[in-house]
Amino acid sequence: MKLDSSAFVADPELIHALEEKSTPIACGEERVIFKQGDHPEGLYILDQGELTLTMTSPGGQPVMEFQAHPGSLLGLPGLIGEGPYTLSAIARDGARLSFVTRDQFTQLMQADPHLSFKILQVLAAELRSARHALSHR
Repeated sequence: MKLDSSAFVADPELIHALEEKSTPIACGEERVIFKQGDHPEGLYILDQGELTLTMTSPGGQPVMEFQAHPGSLLGLPGLIGEGPYTLSAIARDGARLSFVTRDQFTQLMQADPHLSFKILQVLAAELRSARHALSHR
């Protein structure tokens, strides 16, 4: 299945607001950021470098794999839906990310409803991309 990875990229205004509340993460080597099935503790932003997102079937077979673009919000559906991550994320050596805790994210969304709308736009883009990928299998 081919997913449009640009669907994960957020508006620069949203990225800026999130990064003001974030903690930087520098990857000096390949690093698992989160695993499919893990409970989300926050939201990740890919600032620079390479990061691969993967999904496997319940039997462990690969379903999809794609590269995230800088500006991508990672783990958003799990964070918003309070469910497990549906993908795994592996950052490559030299990648730089930002991490926003669940509490920081919630406070920011409550303080600025305009940003909440921008989050909905990213979720809608991810959903459209997934539906498109499924319809073209």
